[in-house]
Amino acid sequence: SNAKILKQVEKMIKDGATIIDIGGYSSRPGADNIAEKIELDRVIPTLKDCKKYFPETFFSIDTFRSKVAEECIYNGADIINDISGGNLDSNMMKVVGKHQIPYVIMHMKGNPSNMVKKAKYDDIIGELISYFSKKIDDAGKANIKDIIIDPGFGFGKNIEDNYKVLKELNLFQSLEKPIMVGLSRKSMIYKVLNISPQEALNGTTVLNTIALEKGANILRVH
Repeated sequence: SNAKILKQVEKMIKDGATIIDIGGYSSRPGADNIAEKIELDRVIPTLKDCKKYFPETFFSIDTFRSKVAEECIYNGADIINDISGGNLDSNMMKVVGKHQIPYVIMHMKGNPSNMVKKAKYDDIIGELISYFSKKIDDAGKANIKDIIIDPGFGFGKNIEDNYKVLKELNLFQSLEKPIMVGLSRKSMIYKVLNISPQEALNGTTVLNTIALEKGANILRVH
């Protein structure tokens, strides 16, 4: 219910969140594809309420669909957070560029339903850096001024890959863009420690600290 959502948002803001990320499409591994209309029906009312009650807070929309992004921008969204970096909707960068709002470009191999099968790399760091270089170039051509990059921990990457990216995170500073990381309660923490996601807070804190030391600018947490 919206009252429950608003309570949660209020708690996050009190806990120090600067940006609230709203998504209506689950992108966890193996997630089902849902219709655009369902995604809009989930996101728009929530965004409207949030903007009304928390006008000072920045709201980011987690979507890979340009139509959802544009509707949300018309309803006050401040940032578009695209797990596919424009790969799942060729119109996305054009929409974001037109409205001049910041754009988070994440790296993912494949899409949520098949990314687990696609987790194979010869040189993961090289592959990610060349992916981001090209995406930053594309975004610039689409007139997007503010670009944030997200290496996409857990998206089409196995545990070993994830730790390699974390270890070498400082190399992404060469792209000269803010770096966002989402490590919170992911399987790379709880599977290694053999605990449940609920018990993964300490592990999350440790990995977030390492990420900050290696140049992360934004932490996406639950």
